[in-house]
Parts: sequence; structure tokens; C-alpha cells
Amino acid sequence: MSARHEASAQLSRRRFLQVLAGTAGALIIGIPFAEAVDAPVPAALLGDTLYGLGAYVRIDADGSVIIGARDPDTGTGTATALPRIIADEMDADWTRVSVVPLGLGVEDDNGKPRWAYGHQTSGLGDSIPAAWRDLRQAGALARWLLLQAAARRLGVPADRLRCEEGNIIAPDGRRLGFGALAEAAAKIAPPATPVPLKTPDRYTLIGQPAGDVDARAIVTGQALYALDSYAGDALIAVLSHCPWTDGSVESLDTTDTLAVKGVVKVVRLKPEAGVPLGQTVRAPAIAVLAETTWAALQGRAKLKLQWKPGSQSESSAWFEQQAADLVNDKDAAPTTRVRNDGDIDTAGKKAARRIEATYVQPWLAHATSEPMNCVVSVDKDSASLVVPTQAPQQAWQVVQRLTGLGPAQIQIRVPRVGGGYGRRLDHDFVAEAVMLAKQVDKPVKLMWTRDEDLGQDYYRSASVHKFSATLDGKRQVVTWNQRMASASALAQRGVPDNRLWTSEVDAHQLPAGLVPNLRNDWYALPSVMPRGPARGMPHLSNAFAVESFVDEIAHSLKEDPLITRQRLIGAPRSIALGDGRTLDTARLANVLQLVADRLGWKNWLRTVNGFGIACWHIDGAYVAHAVEASLQSDRLNIERVVCAVDVGRVINPLGLEKQIAGATLDALSTALNLSITYKDSQVQQHNWKDYPLANMTQLPDTAEVILVPGDRDPSGASFLAMPTAAPALANAVFRVSAVRVRRLPLMKELLRML
Repeated sequence: MSARHEASAQLSRRRFLQVLAGTAGALIIGIPFAEAVDAPVPAALLGDTLYGLGAYVRIDADGSVIIGARDPDTGTGTATALPRIIADEMDADWTRVSVVPLGLGVEDDNGKPRWAYGHQTSGLGDSIPAAWRDLRQAGALARWLLLQAAARRLGVPADRLRCEEGNIIAPDGRRLGFGALAEAAAKIAPPATPVPLKTPDRYTLIGQPAGDVDARAIVTGQALYALDSYAGDALIAVLSHCPWTDGSVESLDTTDTLAVKGVVKVVRLKPEAGVPLGQTVRAPAIAVLAETTWAALQGRAKLKLQWKPGSQSESSAWFEQQAADLVNDKDAAPTTRVRNDGDIDTAGKKAARRIEATYVQPWLAHATSEPMNCVVSVDKDSASLVVPTQAPQQAWQVVQRLTGLGPAQIQIRVPRVGGGYGRRLDHDFVAEAVMLAKQVDKPVKLMWTRDEDLGQDYYRSASVHKFSATLDGKRQVVTWNQRMASASALAQRGVPDNRLWTSEVDAHQLPAGLVPNLRNDWYALPSVMPRGPARGMPHLSNAFAVESFVDEIAHSLKEDPLITRQRLIGAPRSIALGDGRTLDTARLANVLQLVADRLGWKNWLRTVNGFGIACWHIDGAYVAHAVEASLQSDRLNIERVVCAVDVGRVINPLGLEKQIAGATLDALSTALNLSITYKDSQVQQHNWKDYPLANMTQLPDTAEVILVPGDRDPSGASFLAMPTAAPALANAVFRVSAVRVRRLPLMKELLRML
């Protein structure tokens, strides 16, 4: 199995200069395929024998292969899956492959940045689809160059040679290892047109299970995160943020703080006017910089600091009431009519049955296991950062704006990230670190504490969903009307007003395309609470409401909820949804049936436990959950949970299985316990005791995963399993308790209603 190569390889100054001298003639394997560029590479790619160095691939003379992983790995398995795509296409021996994180690849293009590695974002569900388009070409180019070198060495046309597990083999059985060909391959000019890719029947790694390349380092405690990084004599910086985004310092006395041994300086920070959210300091803050973490924390504790509230004040209870008033006001015009199929007003007049329900979702924080942090060194000529980010290119833009440095003067290294969930698509903490480093003229290691992490987040907005549906005499859903109110996560981020709804609802979400008369309205609410991207947005909140409501329709019909869903999905067909998207009802029905069969759904009425089910689709991927739950007094037990996913071609089945299981448990934990509340615009949750992730006793022993094999181009799956776990659980709870939970978090509402 591949092991991740240490990125901190020790090089002498002389050896380092020799390597740099050699890069001009190195083999560049990257994007674009026809252009050789001197892309920056981490130290681990600079070995004793420099042959075949490229943006993604380097081959040593001994035949070992190092492949760079371009997208940050936040636990989604990109550090394994992306290199395997390249390794398969070049026919490398995976047992001789090492993987390194590439960090940010940026070059100077007449003063403007040019991204050497193309796509470098994680957590949006597009790492694999993007890699499928271009990383296969990188591997194919490596294979082509090696074949050309072998053809010249063996005197055999390249099209008569074959690659196999790190070797080039001639028809007569002669073979040459990649290492023996690397030097010659590095001197061959790349072709001007794309190299043909392998056909699926020749895949050797794609579709085969592989363990995470970082697994051993993680379980042995050797994996290094940004929080483990240091830079020379860096000062440690901890912060005290204003609880009000638009607040200010009322009084500050730093005498006792500066008297703490090791404390060097106290610095004020404030947001920059006119800069979008997520790109500058989130709220006014006082930074304590010290020689040690202990001194910095002690200094912060001794600050005599009073904050002055801002001009606006609200509470989560007030926000919810405003949202409820909006969706219940039939005369209120929506901010955006997201979808309007058919004529629900006319069609609804002839319906035999009408069903209505309202669902409430709470505010949520990201609560990453690794709090926000950043190590930065800045001088007049360069900036070097170690950042746990999901989007290094966006982090670069923040650094460049604050320093004025050119593209080639900014280096950003991205080690494995301790959780992202969308929080690390914002870079307020990077802006803080750079501002501090500039003020003290020394390297700075910024570290947020857990209370800052929860209290200074970009939250997912609470929302209220009101549904109304009508059915005809044949139990067919004739009309569907959803009214949703929330505060857009895209507000104050430079997004046009007519697109603010896109973070809150998907125009193509179920049951779009399945109901002839369907309306989806979104009502925008202002809020002083900062919002930002969150895992599963916008599907997480909508799927809970939609799939719970479908279950209520089944109950009103007194029928099996699986049958209700199957009738709604209908016959196998492809439905155009708009914007080039389609709904494949056969694939949706298949994942639904798979989880039902695995759970033993035929016994749903005869078991003493409760069965619940839900399904969804996201950008060409399909998912379903089935949950079995029991109730003993006031104790809810999740006995079993099954998830089926169809993402097209699967790159690494083992990695995908773990990703789906992890997202399932994350979704269950979120649904069971989590809620952010605030009073006077101050968040009330400060630590894990206030924001309790589910413990082992609340979750099932295992999350069973079914992967549907497919030959379509792969779809993303980083948050695919998030939307349907919560409604499947709530539907199971209804079966076992007769309590319909329409408000999350589930446990608080269930105990209130029992």
C-alpha cells in the first residue's frame, strides 16, 4: 500500500540549488498538457536523482513514483483518490507510489496569478469530477513519454509496447522499469494534442479498494496538521473577538496582560471596510502575542476588556418568528420564485385531498475538530503560510490583497486538514494572521480557542419550511407548494441579489420533475448573524423537510411510505430539470429499493421498532437512507442505518464507503443534538458541552453502505450522504413513537413531545 511521503525532506543548500538548476529540463506533467511550466513543487518531490519531475508526477531512478495530490484533504479521501487516477492512467505500481500534498500552485503571469494545478478546492463535491477531466490526461502523458523513451531504447514502435505495474514490456518479453526510462523520458517533448486515454477494461486501480494513504500516520499520531506547524521564532497569537460583528471596544487595559512573562504585544484588529465577508477580520478583536501558547492564553485571560454592542440586536427566537410569519402570510410576495411548474392554483381546486405541514431547522456551526489557525511569515519580498484551507487559491487572494506581493512571492502549504465542512472556504483567520505578522514584523502562529471557533463562525441559517400538497382520487400528488424563509449564506459576499437564493434551495430538488404543478418560493430574511457555506447546503435542510412531508403524505393515505415514494418517482425515465440537469428516476428508485431490501422493509408494519426511509439526488448522484430505531422510555436507540449511493464510476470503493459512512454519522449527530441559539446577537454555545456532538451510545454500531456500480463519469460525494439521514431517522421515530418531529434538533423536540 502507498505511504504518504514526508513533505519535510531535508536538503542541503548545495543540493537544493542543484535541484533548482535541474528543473528547467524536467518533465512537466500537468495542465495544460501541451505547455511546460516550472510549477512549484514541495520538497519531497526533490530527490537525489531528478528525472521526470512534473506538476504531479516524479519518477526516481530506482523506479519509485511520487504523485502530488492537488486538492486539500479534509477527510474526504482526495489524497488517495486523485493520485490513484493518475497512477492508473500511467500504469504505475501502486505499491511503489508515495503521495505528497502539493500545496498551492501559483505562477506569475505578467503580475497576475496562473494556477499551475488547475482545480484546488475540496468539500464542494467536485474534486473527483474535475480530476476525471484532467488528471487522467496527466497520467496518460506520463505513460506516453515513457513509452516513447522505451521505443527508442528497445527499437520497437511505441504502439507495440505495453505498460504494466511500472514496467514497459516488448512483444518479445523484454521489459524496462520506469526508473530506467525516466531520464530519457524527461528529455522528450510533449505532444501538441491530447494523449489517448485508457479504456475502462484496462483499469487496474480505478474501481479497486485502497486504504487512505495517511491512515497509518493518523492512527499512530504521526500525521501533521497546520496546528502542528511552526516557523522559526514565531510568536503565538490568541484572540478575543467582539461578540457583536458591528460592535467596538468600549474600554481596554492591557497592563496586567503585558506583565505576564512571555507576552510581547497586544494588537487591535478590525474588519476592513468594503471587503466581502470571509475575506477579512470577521469582527473587532484583541490579539495577544507571546513567546508561548501558555503565556498568550494567560495574557488573554488578564485583559481588562469591555465590548460595546453594535447598533443591531436580535435573537434566534425572534428570527424564527419572523420566518414563520413570512411563510404563513399567503399575501407575502416571495423574494424569489425559485420554480413554478404548471398551475398549482387551478389544479389544486379539483384535488381530493389536501395536506399541510411546517418544519423548522436550527442555526448550525461548523465545529471543526481542528480550530482555525494559520502560520505566517511575511517580509517585503515574500510571504510563506501553512494554512488548513479548503480553497488555497482564495487564501492566496487574501494574502495578496494585504501584502501587495506578486504571485510567485506567496507560498501556501496545505497539510491534511482537521475538518472543513465549508468553514475553511472562508479565510478571515488568514487575514488576521497576516495583519498580525505585518504589525510585529515576525512570524506568527495564530490559534483560535474552541470558544472563539463556535462564537465566531459563519453559521448556517435557521429556516422555516411550509408545505402544501394536494392529491387526486388515484393518490397521485397533483400540486406541491414549498415556502421557505431563511437568511442567505451569500449575503454581503458580492453575489447579485437575484442569486442569493442559491445557497438556500435547489431549483431541481425533489420532487421537481415528478409533480406536474410545483411551486418553490424563497423568502429572504435579514440577520446580523454572519453566514457562510456549510456541508450539505442547500440540500441538508430541504431534504429533511421534503422527505418528512412525503412521509406525512403516506401516513395520511394509510399506506407504506415506500410505496408512496415509488408512486411519486414513477416509471423509469430521464426527466429534464433545466440548466442541463436531468433526473434519472430508475437510479433514484434503485437506491431507494436497495436500502429498503437491506433493512428488511417488508416487515415495517410487524416490527416493534420503527422503520424510516428517505431518498435524494444531487448533481447526477443518487442517495437513500433507511433507519431502524427503537424507543425505551426516553431513550432513543438507532439500531441500524443503511445508505445506498449511486455516483457513477467509483474511483476508490473503500474510500467512498468510509466517506458515506462518515457523512451519515455526521448527519445523524447534527439532527439529534445540534443547534446554535443567540440572544442580543450573542451566541450562547461556547464549547462541546453546549454544542454536543453525538456520542457512541447515541449512534449505531455501524453505518451499512451499498455502492451501486456504474460506468458513467463519476459524480462528487463529499456531502452526498448528509441530506437523507435525518429525515429517515425522523420517519423511523414517528413509526416507533407516533411523535412527528418537525423541528430539529430531534432529541430535544422528541423529549418535549413524549
